[in-house]
Amino acid sequence: MSDQLQGEGALVHFSEHLTNSAAFATLFRDGMDLVEETAAYLDGAGRGEAKALDRGASLTYATESMRLTTRLMQLASWLLLHRAVKEGEMTLSQANREKTKVKLSAADPGPADALEKLPEQLQDLIARSMSLQEKVRRLDGTIHGAAAIERAPIGNPLVPHLNRLKAAFER
Repeated sequence: MSDQLQGEGALVHFSEHLTNSAAFATLFRDGMDLVEETAAYLDGAGRGEAKALDRGASLTYATESMRLTTRLMQLASWLLLHRAVKEGEMTLSQANREKTKVKLSAADPGPADALEKLPEQLQDLIARSMSLQEKVRRLDGTIHGAAAIERAPIGNPLVPHLNRLKAAFER
């Protein structure tokens, strides 16, 4: 019984340990690889492909490559921030405050019919960045959704409810 009472004070919040998970490690690696791959494409083969496009498609290419770059930089910022939590360089509370500077909804792509005119490799990078963005949004909601709710002090979670019932019947 005394072991059980000692264990109650050591409540572990699942959201605080997600950054140490294999899923986060994979997401981090995939995200950083996508950033590097995109940079290499835009600085290399993408330049040649952009020059071969007609004027309208070239403008779409420029717009979408900027949106892609912006989206990936925001995602990389989020990933690096949470790697800092994993490495013990900051707390989850600090990350929660800092992440308000990161826009996980930034730079959604333009209309599908405009994207279809772009080179296949750029279309693929855009689609993969959107998939990464969705994964990060879900993980962000899991990690920070719980952190945003004020945590009740450790103890019997029924006490506030019992107190309200007691107050209601004392009237």
